[in-house]
Amino acid sequence: MLEILTKSLEDFTAGRWDGVKAVTADNVIYEEPTGRVEGADKYLAILQGWRRAFPDVKCKVLGGFASGEHVVAEVEWTGTHTGSLETPFGIIQATNKRVSEKACLVAVVRDGKICEQRHYFDMFALLMQLGLTPGLAATQAGAKPTAAAPTA
Repeated sequence: MLEILTKSLEDFTAGRWDGVKAVTADNVIYEEPTGRVEGADKYLAILQGWRRAFPDVKCKVLGGFASGEHVVAEVEWTGTHTGSLETPFGIIQATNKRVSEKACLVAVVRDGKICEQRHYFDMFALLMQLGLTPGLAATQAGAKPTAAAPTA
């Protein structure tokens, strides 16, 4: 079962969409921090959007296991944001920044197909790496915050 998820990740990073589709159920449910979709075509559209935004994306599987039809994998994503990324909040134009983000994938695999997949990652940390959260980035770099905290 873990092999099915790992193969899907390899096909995704290589842009082999037929390979991804071959192990994806037609009625797959996919969730990530930006939302949820149902159906293989919508799932593939999400994946293709991520790959357009990060065309050099790599996924390293750090570990994982299967229990019954459930599969869990810890992964590390790396890539350079050289394309625009469509999100529910609007389009994020290319920043040309390199990112590295650990994540967890939880999938349900039945009859050799991924039926459900939940992708847990820290979207805020990703936005920080893209340079899209300057206030927090400045604070973490040692700069003084621009607004004083309320006092009681």
